[in-house]
Amino acid sequence: MSVEFLNMEKETHDQSPSVRKALLIVSCIVLAIGNCGTPLMTRFYFIHGGNRIWLSSCLLSAGWPFILVVMIITLYYRRATMGDSTAKLFNVKPRLIFASIVVGILTGVGNYLYAYGISKLPVSTSVLVVASQLAFTAGFAFLLVKQKFSPFSINAVVLLTIGSGVLALHTSSDRPDGESKREYILGLVMTLGASALWGFILPLIELTYQKAKQVIDFPLVMEIQLYINLFATLFSTVGMFINNDFKVIPREARNFDLGVTRYYAVLVCSGMLSQFFAIGLGGVIFCASSLLSGIIIAVLLPVTEVLAIILYKEKFQAEKGVALVLSLWGFVSFFYGEIKHSQMPKGSRPSDVLST
Repeated sequence: MSVEFLNMEKETHDQSPSVRKALLIVSCIVLAIGNCGTPLMTRFYFIHGGNRIWLSSCLLSAGWPFILVVMIITLYYRRATMGDSTAKLFNVKPRLIFASIVVGILTGVGNYLYAYGISKLPVSTSVLVVASQLAFTAGFAFLLVKQKFSPFSINAVVLLTIGSGVLALHTSSDRPDGESKREYILGLVMTLGASALWGFILPLIELTYQKAKQVIDFPLVMEIQLYINLFATLFSTVGMFINNDFKVIPREARNFDLGVTRYYAVLVCSGMLSQFFAIGLGGVIFCASSLLSGIIIAVLLPVTEVLAIILYKEKFQAEKGVALVLSLWGFVSFFYGEIKHSQMPKGSRPSDVLST
């Protein structure tokens, strides 16, 4: 690892531990809201008469102006409270903008795969399939950012992967009314594809931070997320034009089960919740790692599952029960390993050894 990067790393983390801990906690809470609310709201759109997949995928990033509001608030805070009169709203260099464009396009593709999957699957099924994302995140984190693993984290990844694989058994019993087996299986495949792609995107964002060649702080993280979501939106907007979604939206709103006003309210809520996910995700990766963000996403699986069963009266077969137990077992294994890791002498922790 170069001396230049080590110096930048030191400067990047030159904050009080309490500030970073508070930022991590807030990011986790914001990520939890977005991670649980987004699939529920997206499925709500499809349940009540929505059927535009490109529109739904666009909503997963179209709320990016909300990040701009966060950036403005952060800028005001730094100038008023920290006395940083030199702070600017936009600081990203061209190198990072290019990286953000690449990640943004990949995010747009992942959003489409996810939207397609959730249009065909019950939420309680789709979130269990998404749990497989952790295995992909772990693998790519190892390859891209040299993530260190303990036996506990490996066990967690294996259990979560097996848990999501159990859903392949007797899938037809969970198929929504009026949907063919082919559509259901395609929904599973598309959701799994989205999980794999997002498992690559999370470590790629962390790698972008590491290779930035400029000091990474929270305002810069938000700016990167702004560009990522902006270009993901542009990607989905092209798809909407090709698919004539803009012409169909007014008619779909009139035919929506809950009326025109609530139709547009659902679209706005979907866009906002997705940005909670984006902001929380960026914060967790910045404060900790892409692997932890993947773990948190997986940890929230039971919450989303229970909410889907309660709100949408979805079925809960034995396969989902087995997958849920394996997932919870994996969560416990990971966090037990983290506790054991934190109790080790600092010099003997695997993460204390920098890879070259």
